[in-house]
Amino acid sequence: MNATRLDDRDIAILATLSREGRIAKTDLAARVNLSPTPCWERMKRLEKAGFIKGYHADIDLAALGPHVQVFVTVELDSHRAESFQIFERTISRMDEITGCWAIGGGYDYLMQLVATDIAAFQKLMDGLLESRAGVRRYYSYIVTKPVKNEPPSSALLGS
Repeated sequence: MNATRLDDRDIAILATLSREGRIAKTDLAARVNLSPTPCWERMKRLEKAGFIKGYHADIDLAALGPHVQVFVTVELDSHRAESFQIFERTISRMDEITGCWAIGGGYDYLMQLVATDIAAFQKLMDGLLESRAGVRRYYSYIVTKPVKNEPPSSALLGS
């Protein structure tokens, strides 16, 4: 756990950057009621402490062309540590998988992936089943429309 203590201004910086990663430093400083130099120093401290992992663009996939976004729950054959490691190494090499989380409950993993179409998605899953990744079964959920995808609020960042 990170031992760095965050105050209200640190939280405001994180919240603002999570929504507007390209905000100008002077605008960020004004937004959090600091002068630019102290704001920049806080931002660098937050980066160094690992609170800020990177800056990303929110890409409109539909504007790039046809695609399908799918969430997949995965159950592994075995629950030995080695089985989890093999699965995680396997999917880390698959560019179509854009997110993967180990989860508690009935399944072992929740994956998020993007493919050009359903046939490409099925080919990817067939390859995963044929690999030595140890997938027992999976259930897929096709995204029909995005409803909400927002960064955490400042209230959550401060808790």
